[in-house]
Amino acid sequence: MDTRQLRTFVAIAEHGTFARAALIVNLTPSAVSQQVHSLEQELDIKLFNRDSRPPSLNLQGLKMLETAKQVLALVDETRGVLSGKQMTGTLNIGSVRTSTIGLLPRAIVTLRQEFPELNVNLRVGMSSTLISDVNADRLDVAVVAEHSGVSRDLLWSPFIREPLVVIAPPGTPAMPVQQLLETLPFVRFGSNVPLGAMINNELARLGIAVQDIAEIDTVPAIVECVAAGLGASIVPNVAVRENGRDMLTLPFGEPQVFRQIGMIHRASSAKAELLTALHNKLAEVAGEFGVYREEPALRKS
Repeated sequence: MDTRQLRTFVAIAEHGTFARAALIVNLTPSAVSQQVHSLEQELDIKLFNRDSRPPSLNLQGLKMLETAKQVLALVDETRGVLSGKQMTGTLNIGSVRTSTIGLLPRAIVTLRQEFPELNVNLRVGMSSTLISDVNADRLDVAVVAEHSGVSRDLLWSPFIREPLVVIAPPGTPAMPVQQLLETLPFVRFGSNVPLGAMINNELARLGIAVQDIAEIDTVPAIVECVAAGLGASIVPNVAVRENGRDMLTLPFGEPQVFRQIGMIHRASSAKAELLTALHNKLAEVAGEFGVYREEPALRKS
């Protein structure tokens, strides 16, 4: 087995036919067929269902496709290191609509200063979808809140640990947190995400009875509503730092509650060096609440 065979195999899988793959790898269709035949003989398995037109990957082929991509990525990275070239290729990043998403562009800019040949694709989505895409190797990494119940093949590494704060409209007089939350209307964060559940659990633990006026599922929208005078709410500190607008800000929780946002990626990623660099760039732009990767990332269980 050699990398030419693997690149041809991946090209067929990605472009649908032997003829299209031949154009991509600059071979004749017959040469493509011969490379596939040689690969199947060497592995002693069939990779394609040849009863369909065009031939499609069978179960063994689908498994081989993931392995081939990982091998080729590792080969390309190794060649770059040995030749002294900057890291090239594309880094596919997913992110939830978190208040820390504003940190990503800054981290990416500084990362590309170090790796100017690097391309970056960024997609925003739900954490469950992003984690599934990382597991299936459709994304290299996802930025999500600390998450349970994911594959043991994934690694978790938080890059920010930030406190939650109570916010109230500008001009609100200072008062104890419980009094403030029980006096002003409450703008609740959607409970179907980890941050919302964390806030609700701490409110219940402290015995604070709030009077809901609205439920909103994005932190920036909550900050806008509170700044406009709708009521009080609870948000991550970074949201206030970015859009504080002279609002009253008080620590939330006894002791103060912190939430973590981090990167989740495959344990076998061929882009481990690049992911470590991205993690530390994110920690850097997170400022005083940044968490640098000094130890190996934690395997999720």
